[in-house]
Amino acid sequence: MPTIRPCALPQGALLHKYRERGAYTDCYVTEVAWPISRAEYVEAFYTTGVFKIERSILKWLAAKPSTDMEVRQLASGALDSFAAWRVEGQAPDQLLLRDFSGRTRSWLMVLPIENDDRSASTRLYFGSAVVPVASTASGKASLGFAFGSLLGFHKIYSRVLLNAARSRLAHQRRSDSP
Repeated sequence: MPTIRPCALPQGALLHKYRERGAYTDCYVTEVAWPISRAEYVEAFYTTGVFKIERSILKWLAAKPSTDMEVRQLASGALDSFAAWRVEGQAPDQLLLRDFSGRTRSWLMVLPIENDDRSASTRLYFGSAVVPVASTASGKASLGFAFGSLLGFHKIYSRVLLNAARSRLAHQRRSDSP
C-alpha cells in the first residue's frame, strides 16, 4: 500500500514563493500506479467524503456553498472560484487556490513518472501555505495562536485528505475497468 509522507516542495511548485516569503508551507506526496491528469486529481480531491464534510462546514459557517459540478468545472479550468477559494495560479500539472481570507493557500500537483518497466505512474502532491500577518501591537509577523494550536491537526488532516483522494482515484479506476 502506498504511503503518504511529507516531502520537500518539488522544483517549480507554485508554493515556493510563499516559502521564500517566510510563510508556513508543507507538502505531502503519494503515488498511484497509473497516469492521472491534474483535472482528475483535482476533481477526486475535492469530491471525497472527507472533503465534503469541510465543504458542508463552509456552507453553514461561512456561507460558502459548493457543488460537485463546480468542482468538475474548477478541475477543467472553466471556473476560477470554488466555495471559499479562488484560483491564484495554475500550470498544466498544478493548481494553487487562495482562501477568501487571504491567509491560506491549497496546492495540488501531479507528476507523471515513467518506471523502469515502461509503465506509467503518477506522483500526487498536496500542500498548504499559511501567510503570516503583522501584529498591530508589535509589528512582528506571526502565524497567530489559532494556526499554531491547530498545526498538529492540520498535518494529520492533510494526510487524510491526500489518502482519501488516492483512494477515490483507485476506486474510480476499478469501476472503469471491464
